[in-house]
Amino acid sequence: MTPLLELRNVTKIFGGGFLRKAPQTVAVDDVSFTIQPDRPSITTIAGESGSGKTTMARLLLGVAKPTSGQVFYKGKDVAGMGRREQREFRREVQPIFQDPFESYNPFYKIDHVLNSPIGNFMGPTPRSQRREMIEEALQMVGLRPQETLGRFPHQLSGGQRQRVMVARALLLKPRIILADEPVSMVDASLRATILDSLSRLTRELGIAVVYITHDLTTAYQISDNIIIMYKGSVAEAGSVERVIRDPKHPYTRLLIESIPQPDPDRRWGEDDSALRIGEETASATGCKFADRCPMVMENCLDTPPPLYAVDEHRTASCLLYSDTPELQDRDVASVFAYSAPVPTPAATVPT
Repeated sequence: MTPLLELRNVTKIFGGGFLRKAPQTVAVDDVSFTIQPDRPSITTIAGESGSGKTTMARLLLGVAKPTSGQVFYKGKDVAGMGRREQREFRREVQPIFQDPFESYNPFYKIDHVLNSPIGNFMGPTPRSQRREMIEEALQMVGLRPQETLGRFPHQLSGGQRQRVMVARALLLKPRIILADEPVSMVDASLRATILDSLSRLTRELGIAVVYITHDLTTAYQISDNIIIMYKGSVAEAGSVERVIRDPKHPYTRLLIESIPQPDPDRRWGEDDSALRIGEETASATGCKFADRCPMVMENCLDTPPPLYAVDEHRTASCLLYSDTPELQDRDVASVFAYSAPVPTPAATVPT
């Protein structure tokens, strides 16, 4: 079956040039990833700052072009799409950005944000039909139209503004939503509401969600699958239940160990070995994580690890698993086999 959206051996390099030897940054390094059309799911791309998460989102959206490799939508290379195909791609793959404050023009009411995508992608639409579509989308994300429409952005809370952006994406009936840190700028009390809205979109409307975050706690709560990134490469990927509960890659283990645990008998700063791993240095030929890895071996310094099929629906890029089969490109889709139940056509999101 042709994947709905696919990264195929994609690399993105920033910097460099012909006239001067400028330093280069490999933001994404030979990454493959698929979203299947018959299995709507929530896939998290996680990792610390600088791991390549946002660059992956920009590649999936088609706003950044890969240095090498290809991005496909419904089997067609995004870079070679015609105008009509590009329009369909833009409508069906919708972003939700991190900052709910900078996504609005303060001089326009909320109505303008919601009317614009209808006019841009659906052509002339009667005002009554627009109003009905907007009210339905707002109700899907738990907002009351009578308390939202007609207001300026500053008259809504951060959580309300972010949910309006979710409603804006829903207006176009997308197949995929790319949410880049959608709750990092809102209060903790509102995060659960926004994340629940995203989760219900997958469960009840069949919209696949790619959730970009550094927060493994929220990733575990709402995701089906997870990709752990480190310096542009996939460290570990697979079912979120397996990856979080039984991490295989040393980097994933350190990330999980760094999550604060409520333990009254533990003093602040005690047993923080995960945070004291040595300073990062450039690794030209070996494993990118070798300089921080507590389980580093001699061959890690000169042998870059491939992705190994550690177990069913799980892969890890670590030489600790060199006795297991290497994951082939054609097997990437099998890593993301866990998904939400397929919705029924009549399903609606309760308000």
